Amino acid sequence: MSHAADLAEAEATFLRGDYEAAQQMAAEEVARGVWNEQWSKLLIRCQLTRGEYAQALQTYEKAISRYSSSLSLRLLGRDVLRMNGQNDRAKQEAALILLTLQRSPTRYLSRDNMIAAGRYFAESGEDAREVLELFYDRVRDVDPNFVEAYIATAELALSKGDYKVAGDTLAKAAKLSPDHPMIAFLAYRAWQPSDSERATLELERAVQLNPNHVPSMLARVDHWIDRERYDEAREMITSVLEINPHQWEAWCYLAVLAHLDGKFEIESLMRQSALSSWAENPEVDYLIGRKLSDKYRFAEGAEYQRRSLTIDPSFHESSFQLSQDLLRLGFDDVGWELAEKVSTDDPYNVVAHNLVTLHDTLSRFSVLSRDDIHIRMEPSEAEIYGEAVIDLLSDAKRVLCEKYGVVVNEPIFVEIFPAQKDFAIRTFGLPGGDGFLGVCFGRVVTANSPASQGPRPSNWQSVLWHEFCHVVTLEKTRNRMPRWLSEGISVYEERQRNPSWGEHMSPVYRMMMLGDDLTPVSELSGAFLTPKSGLHLQFAYFESSLVVEYLIDKHGLRRLREILDSLGDGLSMQASFERSIGSMERLDVEFAEYARNRARSFAPLADWSSKVSEKPTQDELVGWSIAQPNQYDALQQLATLQMSRKQWESAKQTLQRLVELGVVSGSRDGVLEQLARVYRELNDRDAELETLRQVIDLSGDALPALERLIDHARASKDWTQLAELGERVLAIHPLRPLGHEAIMDAGRELDRPQWVARGAMSLLQLDPVDAAGLHYQCARALASMERNDEAKHHVLRALADAPRYRAAHQLLYQLTNELAE
Repeated sequence: MSHAADLAEAEATFLRGDYEAAQQMAAEEVARGVWNEQWSKLLIRCQLTRGEYAQALQTYEKAISRYSSSLSLRLLGRDVLRMNGQNDRAKQEAALILLTLQRSPTRYLSRDNMIAAGRYFAESGEDAREVLELFYDRVRDVDPNFVEAYIATAELALSKGDYKVAGDTLAKAAKLSPDHPMIAFLAYRAWQPSDSERATLELERAVQLNPNHVPSMLARVDHWIDRERYDEAREMITSVLEINPHQWEAWCYLAVLAHLDGKFEIESLMRQSALSSWAENPEVDYLIGRKLSDKYRFAEGAEYQRRSLTIDPSFHESSFQLSQDLLRLGFDDVGWELAEKVSTDDPYNVVAHNLVTLHDTLSRFSVLSRDDIHIRMEPSEAEIYGEAVIDLLSDAKRVLCEKYGVVVNEPIFVEIFPAQKDFAIRTFGLPGGDGFLGVCFGRVVTANSPASQGPRPSNWQSVLWHEFCHVVTLEKTRNRMPRWLSEGISVYEERQRNPSWGEHMSPVYRMMMLGDDLTPVSELSGAFLTPKSGLHLQFAYFESSLVVEYLIDKHGLRRLREILDSLGDGLSMQASFERSIGSMERLDVEFAEYARNRARSFAPLADWSSKVSEKPTQDELVGWSIAQPNQYDALQQLATLQMSRKQWESAKQTLQRLVELGVVSGSRDGVLEQLARVYRELNDRDAELETLRQVIDLSGDALPALERLIDHARASKDWTQLAELGERVLAIHPLRPLGHEAIMDAGRELDRPQWVARGAMSLLQLDPVDAAGLHYQCARALASMERNDEAKHHVLRALADAPRYRAAHQLLYQLTNELAE
């Protein structure tokens, strides 16, 4: 019993990260000759963790001669042999596991050996469900408290992209062993794709449980590289190498950092160091390549995956990563073929299965092409607004390529998805990604169509202009630019194209900018990766665009283009900025002052100094606004309360005061939208119309305001205004009848038959109630443009739906006679 207690203490010491002490305890017991293979396995784990690979081999040689029937020891020995450069023998050792099981399977039914056998078969590519049922589930059935069975199950689920199964399994494991750092680390991985905040908490817990937990330390390195906090990443890598100077993943990350710095000779040396212990490790090139792809270096990432597959052609992770890289580079034929192969070879790979299923949907999309821009859209959507999409993107290519001095010689692919889950799968591999309207990988863009965004979608023209700007800047920099700069230029260019597009100053942004939410420019990319909330993410876009505006205002567009050229040449962000405008440290200081001055200039007459008490009464708010008539928070809360109580006249006075103070923006449900509603309730038509016009001038997606203005324009027979408003609606939601009907009505009254025909053809794609009437109107419009063959087609369609349609018969008679002549 004393040995068992000592073993539990030694295991706990190992889990706490005191590897030296755990190793000493295990070494003493092994030297004493205690007949318990667990001591030998613990000693080997300590030696592997600390990079003492030669010593681990000696320990294994002695142990396996004594415990030759131990599958778990033999599986551990395979890792030992690999790290000692004995890859052939490692394969033989793995083969012995299968041979041992085949000879006498019933002899090896201990918990450890069952888990080891399951891991062996899982790594060999056997059916994941059978591995789960035949090994891991059986162990849990016999011993529901055996934590290693839960860990192995979670690892298998994570390897297949089944994050829900992994998360559920780890939740059970955490109840059994709350102090196990590997459980917390695996939970971090399980939550990472869907809940970054929860994932961060799990990772912090793992590090609290074991400050020397190498997988968690490496996860932090990965995270900091994403956030462009490269100095912190290097410090953590140094800490990992102090634990294990041969830790191959740490050397991989150093190779990535060298590549990002443009130090390609050092990158090669770091890669060689990663391969120094196990030269045939396919995960080295896989990890370096995956991380470069995370930084949008898809071409370089793909090259690393090819290296990995040269080492091990059966390494599915590299095959699938290569397929994703190629799909993001626009090499669809090879990319989809690889994804199909991975899905066939590994049917439980959820991400691969999702992609292959999506490919069937994409194959039915329409393709529109012009200027080497190829747009894939759902067929009915392509009929409705496909030409408008390609017109916009052709213009974007002309304007933005000229502005930034870019020549795009390769095809550009844009895919627009009517289902948000399809967009997410194409973009991220899994459903999710709520809040993303579009993503640009370089010369491949994916976007949500208005159909996927609910009743009040974003302006699709603004979204596609934004994404195409990414195409231009990523092309100029060869995908070598920080996230914040890429996003900042795109949002800035939205506003340059149309002042109502993009992010703008608002009361909320003003308070964030003057509070604690302004991020130094040098750390801005991190604000996109782990924002505190959706609002903070949107603020990151706005702040980044202000940085670009500041750079252009102070240094000119030429300097910005120089920075992009330097990034494209392989210089780091810091070196690129220093070459053209000075140090990042100075930029941090100067921009902070610029941004805060911009914030102060928004509604300077308003009093922003204090907030009223929580849940104040109306009397308290009235009193506060009398005592401090310029106080924003009191006025805003008072207006909201007055509107909720339908005190429209009082709400009007309060909101008008806010407008007088300059608290005006295009924000949804902002002061102007509230005031327009109040005017409507008070039947003040002229004031409502004027306010609504201000709303649509400030906001590119103010669909409710446009609906009201269309009603007023139609009622007042202002056909020119009606047509303009219809076009604005189509820029937001071309899949609703509203805009098309407005343009058709204006076209009839202004004798613009082309408008009528276009509107009718679009409405016919929207499952209309009166299809026959639309075909007839389309036919009349086409006939007036002397497009008689097309007109006859539509009039026949009208008669097919309504055989007694007298006007259609008359038009058909007229068209038939004209065609005969």
